[in-house]
Amino acid sequence: MKKERMIFIGDSITEWGKADDTLEIGDNYVRMIRDHYATCEGHLPEIINKGIGGNRITDLKERWEEDVIRLNPDVLSISIGINDVWRQLDCPNMEQVTPEIFEALYHELIKDTQAKTKAKIILMEPTVIEENRHSKGNTLLKPYVEIVQRMSETYQLPLVKTHEAFLNYIDQSLDLPLTIDGVHTTSTGDTLMAKTWIKAILKDKQ
Repeated sequence: MKKERMIFIGDSITEWGKADDTLEIGDNYVRMIRDHYATCEGHLPEIINKGIGGNRITDLKERWEEDVIRLNPDVLSISIGINDVWRQLDCPNMEQVTPEIFEALYHELIKDTQAKTKAKIILMEPTVIEENRHSKGNTLLKPYVEIVQRMSETYQLPLVKTHEAFLNYIDQSLDLPLTIDGVHTTSTGDTLMAKTWIKAILKDKQ
């Protein structure tokens, strides 16, 4: 029987640890989801990690045909948006991805995937920029999160509420941080991402 092919595409949060992993899955939420399938779901899908550090949605657009369409996944999980906002903070002089551009390109990626594959598309909210609900990064991130939420509603696609999960955790003021630098995840952050993904997709299957 052919294995179910699952692609996880995104930025460094998805890529994390892939370069040092012979299986190129990484040491991150993607690996934790893989391990969940192996230990709890009774089958092991083919997991392909297509995260690339620094990527914005414009970068996904450029590599979509090669990294998604040609691989013809059964499941496609998209996590993007952090760098679209972060570059506004650390590289304000570069050409920026506004919410309007982000939304237009997201529409294109979903429509292209639906037209050319039969993949089940899963949308993940971007996580956080600084572990402070009211940081400038999280304020700027809000419309991008809302765009992903609208995409879920418009196309009737499952939504993984990772931004909401991170903010709820931050509000608890626990001693274990979710990130090492305000963005890149610790094992705690990866665990929360994986748990939120699994809960959303299992719920969607019911």
